Amino acid sequence: MTPRTRPFAQVDVFTDTPTLGNPVAVVFDADDLSDDQMAAFARWTNLSETTFVLRPTDPAADYRLRIFTTTGELPFAGHPTLGSAHAWRARGGVSRGEHIVQECGIGLVDIKEESGRLAFAAPSLTRSGPVEPEVFATICRGLRITPGEVVAAEWIVNGPQWIGVVLHDGDAVLSIDPDMRALGDLDVGVIGAWPAELAREKGADVEVRAFVPGDGVPEDPVTGSLNAGFAVWLRRTGSLPESYVASQGTVLRRSGRVHVVDDGTHIWVGGDSVTVVSGTVVL
Repeated sequence: MTPRTRPFAQVDVFTDTPTLGNPVAVVFDADDLSDDQMAAFARWTNLSETTFVLRPTDPAADYRLRIFTTTGELPFAGHPTLGSAHAWRARGGVSRGEHIVQECGIGLVDIKEESGRLAFAAPSLTRSGPVEPEVFATICRGLRITPGEVVAAEWIVNGPQWIGVVLHDGDAVLSIDPDMRALGDLDVGVIGAWPAELAREKGADVEVRAFVPGDGVPEDPVTGSLNAGFAVWLRRTGSLPESYVASQGTVLRRSGRVHVVDDGTHIWVGGDSVTVVSGTVVL
């Protein structure tokens, strides 16, 4: 296939200030690209995710999205979903129904707008429950923490193979100095709540970090799928309120903010997005 010019955008997600969130590269008119071409371009951008927007195959969807890391394809990811929806709307995309409907590897994902902020409906977990003892031991070694420092640990898989770990507070989350080699191929997210007085100061109720060394991203700056998994798990146990804000990326000198709202029907995971690069790419 002869390369041709295609619309392109790079969007910073979970921030309203360029360079302080998590970037995603978005390629439009990608229907004729092969899997190998998509994977090669994702490796070239060297971002945590690169997405490709195609015509939907499901009549209920507004568009279809394929999501690639530098090492493979994901059935779903949060910040690429929001960043791609932001870029799609900026190109004049208009949803046919109340919500934008994205078709991707896990099926259809609803995306709504409220006060200029996009949010996706957290997908159901495809795997949940306590982690196995040997996996838990690996996590503790990899995070360089003792088992006694862990409040809870569970599988919270919703596309990516996340394991969620709850620590006692936000300071415990920020103090982690992980051994990436010891974590191996595990995708591990860590969360801890801030006391009320610190939450007001920080503009966030919880602190989150995400470690994905197996995907070539030692620490992900701000992670929609992980925050969605935490929300589904910890709302069920009553450990998080109906509405809260998660801070992520602090150690990486980012200031991502993830807004989570449980309306009783869906758990909405959202944030601001800003286009940083807009133009074309030759593929």
